[in-house]
Amino acid sequence: MFNVRSGLLAALSLALSSAVALADPVKVGFIATLSGPSAPLGVHMRDGFLLAVKELGGKLGGQPTDVIVVDDELKPDVAVSKVKGLLDRDKVDVVAGVVFSNVMMAVSKPVFENETFLISGNAGPSPLAGKGCSPYFFAASYQNDQNHEVMGKYAQDQGYKRVVLMTPNYQAGKDAMAGFKRAYKGEVVEEIFTPLGQLDFSAELAKIQAVKPDALFTFMPGGMGVNLVKQYAQAGLSGKLPFLSAFTIDETTLPATQDAALGLLSGADWTPNIDTPENKAFVAAFEKEYGVVPSLYAAQGYDAAKMIDGALKATGGKVSDKEAFRKALASTPFKSVRGDFSMGRNGFPVQDFYVVKAVKRADGKFETQTVQKVFTKAVDAYATDCALK
Repeated sequence: MFNVRSGLLAALSLALSSAVALADPVKVGFIATLSGPSAPLGVHMRDGFLLAVKELGGKLGGQPTDVIVVDDELKPDVAVSKVKGLLDRDKVDVVAGVVFSNVMMAVSKPVFENETFLISGNAGPSPLAGKGCSPYFFAASYQNDQNHEVMGKYAQDQGYKRVVLMTPNYQAGKDAMAGFKRAYKGEVVEEIFTPLGQLDFSAELAKIQAVKPDALFTFMPGGMGVNLVKQYAQAGLSGKLPFLSAFTIDETTLPATQDAALGLLSGADWTPNIDTPENKAFVAAFEKEYGVVPSLYAAQGYDAAKMIDGALKATGGKVSDKEAFRKALASTPFKSVRGDFSMGRNGFPVQDFYVVKAVKRADGKFETQTVQKVFTKAVDAYATDCALK
């Protein structure tokens, strides 16, 4: 049987099987940002995860599964409180999800201290990839820097001499700048950090126009990205100042930005048009189930569930043998919608990365599509600092 305990998910609850379960269910505590301007990211990730569980008959690893969904509200202290509830009260076997890296850094400590596995559906902060890597952490997503490295490489290849960088002032924003600068060798004219959740960028856009860069690189997920893209167009910068980004223009923001984002470029590890059988099936199923085009958050949530399912199958449905479960997760025991996908020793994926572009489909819906592959089977920059074998 498959139970989803969340007020937000009443409409998604699966019917209970009439069969009597012969074993205690596997419990997954799923934490995501499900309220506020950034809620679409968490909703996509949650919906991708639940779609995979539904396709697996409401089970993971062949075991009855109980998914307990909680909203972290994009508040680290709230997230810690709710995760402790999942660990202490609900006795979950696995914690999954987490959109934002400040939340991930907050919840990882109690999860690891409890010797519980944490499967990221999005956040991939650099401290968990290097010296702070943990045998209990695995990412079904990426290491934060990597999608931004794509744009740094693209800016370098395009010959942009002077670039402005703008990100929110938190862990993922710092990782974004580090990733871009790792691949870009030109002049960074300005590094602009904004408060996380800022929605008015008029002052920043005026400052950017004043220094006259060759391009702008930005990371502004969720509602921040929606407002930035609209204000960028309103400022008359569309077609004049190249707009390079990651996690700013995707299937969570395109329904709101629509034509204002067309043609804008991003770095990404996934798009709906990646040509694998698994991806085609996933995209079709997601659109049928939810009526919207899936984002990379949805794809990563879907893969996170498949990863847990594969590891449980390899261990006979048990998480209690932690070393066996860890080895099973590390073996990448599933077929990713992204195609080539394996796990590095630090628990982060080895995968391909792309420059992608926002387009309007023939049916009127908006999505991102691959323009070119930039990195093949890329290993993150911090993996060599991880002492795990």
